[in-house]
Amino acid sequence: MEYQLKTGDLTTLRTACLVVGVFTKKKLTDPALAIDQASSGAISAILKKGDFEGNADQTLMLYNINGLACDRLLLVGLGDEKEYGIKGLRKSAAQVAKILDNSHILEAVTSLPAVPAGDESLYRILTDTVIASEEGLYQFDQCKSKPSPNKRPLKKLGLFIGSQRKNQKLDQAISHGMAIAAGSGLAKTLGNLPGNICTPTYLAEQAKLLGKKSSKLKVQVLDEKRMQALGMGALLSVSRGSRQPAKLIVMEYKGGPAKSKPVVLVGKGLTFDAGGISIKPAAAMDEMKYDMCGGASVLGALSACAQADLPINVVGIVPASENLPDGDANKPGDIVTSMSGQTIEILNTDAEGRLILCDALTYAKRFNPDVVIDIATLTGACVIALGAHASGLLSNNDALANDILEAGQRCGDRAWRLPLWDDYQSQLDSNFADMANIGGKGAGTITAACFLSRYTKEYKWAHLDIAGTAWISNGSNKGGTGRPVSLLTHYLLKRCKLGD
Repeated sequence: MEYQLKTGDLTTLRTACLVVGVFTKKKLTDPALAIDQASSGAISAILKKGDFEGNADQTLMLYNINGLACDRLLLVGLGDEKEYGIKGLRKSAAQVAKILDNSHILEAVTSLPAVPAGDESLYRILTDTVIASEEGLYQFDQCKSKPSPNKRPLKKLGLFIGSQRKNQKLDQAISHGMAIAAGSGLAKTLGNLPGNICTPTYLAEQAKLLGKKSSKLKVQVLDEKRMQALGMGALLSVSRGSRQPAKLIVMEYKGGPAKSKPVVLVGKGLTFDAGGISIKPAAAMDEMKYDMCGGASVLGALSACAQADLPINVVGIVPASENLPDGDANKPGDIVTSMSGQTIEILNTDAEGRLILCDALTYAKRFNPDVVIDIATLTGACVIALGAHASGLLSNNDALANDILEAGQRCGDRAWRLPLWDDYQSQLDSNFADMANIGGKGAGTITAACFLSRYTKEYKWAHLDIAGTAWISNGSNKGGTGRPVSLLTHYLLKRCKLGD
């Protein structure tokens, strides 16, 4: 969809639909007040009749309002004015986009960006309006035999900013929001695709398509023969039970100075995880198609970098594989040798994500990274600890961890830091190898990160466990969330000294 900044007199804007917000207790926002005065109290009359209270989630479409240039007027309830902030804006913007699209309105103007959202900047308000609007419009119907696309979808949305003058930063707000939304949408779609379509090879093909869209993005895909030559015994042990060959997807985005050290993003790309010989229970196993959401978020973040033309160097690495039971699959008690030379006793074949990540993290060293962030749907323990609201964060560098936490807080894609103390390392002790791939029942998220930390000692590193945040498990909203593309992109924007 196309977004345009709008200024001037709201009452004279010619549009198919004008959107204004109303708070509870019949409190009109400034744009709504201007519209009410120009229409001889049309909104006030509605409020007096009790048809509209201004409660959050409440909407009302009005037609043929005298004194206005618009064809329709959409009232949107914003709730309590004292509690209204960026979170309320996001929710309302998504709701508005969905209503406009379903109303077969081709273009509209929303005045919500002109309503203060706490102490948030106009840049943040515009960026989040775009992201939330695209979120409201997203739908996944690629696998339906008779998809029913909207024949008259919303194509243009004007963002009214009052008397504020247009400038380059506000234009950037829109372009950054569109890039983040596109990256999140890509991550959601890849996650929502079933495992028989989104295989490691398919994931690699999607990365190559991204590379064709940008001259700054180079994509290389390593096959199993190349990985074998590099000594990636841990990664390759996972794919032995599958007929789908593993892939190591490497994406190099070069938007910054040639000698500038890159940020390296490493995403777990398990396109389906049945658990291997340590097979999972049947209930909800269909959701294991989402075990590649870490890898999908890396593709989404690189897509956002390229679309926004960010002046930074970023490398994306996605180890992609399936984990299935087979006569040649990993067995409990097997010992494999990772690319780093360290040996691993596999006590549970369902703890496979760390096996493919550890070789990818070792591979990351060749790029001389400034920082490395890995993203993975790694542990059910993280879901138990933090639920669906926050991703788990563990790091060997306080400054890096704080930057990630700040980025998540700014965009509403939050993380929560857990300890990475040496005290937990002993849980990985093995009598037969350098380490075991699980650390027992206690602190499962932490011991998984402790495992990865043994491969990241030579650089600044952070680990995001997104097992609880990458997808919604049930109900009408079941599907991928696109997280943490927004967090990652906001982190990169801050490094570029862009945004707010």
